[in-house]
Amino acid sequence: MNVNPITRLDYPDPDVIRVEDTYYMVSTTMHFMPGCEILQSFDLVHWEHMTYVYETLDHTDAQQLKSGQNIYGQGMWAASLRYHEGRFCICFVANDTRKTYLYTSEKIDGPWKKQLIEGFYHDGSLLFDEDGRNYIVYGNDEIWITELNEDLTAPKKDGLHRLLVSDHKNPELGYEGSHIQKINGYYYIFLVHSLRDRWMRTEACFYSDSLEGEFTGGDVLCDDRGYCGQGVAQGGIVDTPDGKWYAMLFQDSGAVGRIPILLPVTWKDHFPFFGQNGHVPEEIEVHSTRPGYIYQPLVGSDDFCNGLLPRWQFNHDPDPRYYHLDALQGTYTITTREVCTELTQAVNTLTQRMSYPSCAAEVTVDASALKEGDVAGLCALQSCYAAVGITKHHGKYEVLMLDKKEDGILDMTEGTVVESHQMDFRLEADFCNMKDEARCYYRVNKGDWLPIGTVHKLYFKLDHFTGCRFGLFCYAAEETGGSACFRDFKYYDVDEIS
Repeated sequence: MNVNPITRLDYPDPDVIRVEDTYYMVSTTMHFMPGCEILQSFDLVHWEHMTYVYETLDHTDAQQLKSGQNIYGQGMWAASLRYHEGRFCICFVANDTRKTYLYTSEKIDGPWKKQLIEGFYHDGSLLFDEDGRNYIVYGNDEIWITELNEDLTAPKKDGLHRLLVSDHKNPELGYEGSHIQKINGYYYIFLVHSLRDRWMRTEACFYSDSLEGEFTGGDVLCDDRGYCGQGVAQGGIVDTPDGKWYAMLFQDSGAVGRIPILLPVTWKDHFPFFGQNGHVPEEIEVHSTRPGYIYQPLVGSDDFCNGLLPRWQFNHDPDPRYYHLDALQGTYTITTREVCTELTQAVNTLTQRMSYPSCAAEVTVDASALKEGDVAGLCALQSCYAAVGITKHHGKYEVLMLDKKEDGILDMTEGTVVESHQMDFRLEADFCNMKDEARCYYRVNKGDWLPIGTVHKLYFKLDHFTGCRFGLFCYAAEETGGSACFRDFKYYDVDEIS
């Protein structure tokens, strides 16, 4: 059946394991909190939220959006997920703290114990070997292996430490995204890099029968699925209970982010072959270990009557002193903490991933408690953001659009004076074939939707390094203490947009 892209959402750098009949996938969550999300599946195609590994990481000023600081494009990257001797292990680095973290738990849903591994291991991948020795494989351009001590706190004294493979002087992207696995006595390292003559993600594999021996191999997949020249790569492979193998990689898909791609893996002479004739097939046969299981959606509408659903993440650390959920009233309220000139510095912005190929969201905002200069509303969150909102200007309520350009210039439409302090906002996004456009609307008293501002161009850029998200925001431009109340958030995917 047609399965790709998996999730249709931004879940980059996937690592997938199977424990008995259940598959678990972890991916990069960077600056969003809670972080290090783990999904579960019984067929590798349909996924649902299982848990977050941490609520906050180190609670630094930058992680809390204090004093103009932030961790955009940093935070938690490319985790390695393993299950060893009855214990789940998650290893990753955070590029803002320059630390390597290890979280362990006897249960997938926690509680998780946090510790550090001495050193910094870019795109690290854990290996628990059958002889009881522990390793981490990591690097960019040069891929190294380092043996770890028994308690996984530091490199082992006089342990193995060597260069495995390298991709010197690749002008685009050298080897990285390490995934090491031991299968039937052989060690396999799966890597991503780019073609040298142009940007094109490509998957490579090297293998050896010994960690001290030579690793041989090369590219195993160079395919864009016919989609905008964007290659499919970076990830590992996983087996099914009946002995089939699949790879879970990802594909750059423009402003919506990097979306998982599933493809079959076959073997010949101990070497894996990805897809069919080197390409991702249009149709892939999969089987569920729990036929008929009903999955909970990864994104969706919310009336705020059931606490904070796991589909939501805060942009950076939340500050619980400045937000309030009222289950009886069905509201989420943000109170401004600091004066800031950028929507991206607003604390307690609540986000959900946008979905490919198009989606829309609506929300009702009560602005009666705004202070002069405050802005609250609905945004397409990225560095080049679009937002539709309501502000208080000279004591009157005005609707406006914020349009942050690729060059960093922020355009603000002239405010349209409205008589009501309660407003509905709508934001539509079109990501098909990397069109990457957003449109903003508002309405008063449940009347017709009225467009505001211009069509906004969205971009996936390395400064945020994440897919675009819907965001509920409120920030102060002049004085703190004002607030906005959000209710009736509605999420529409491509099949529901009229």
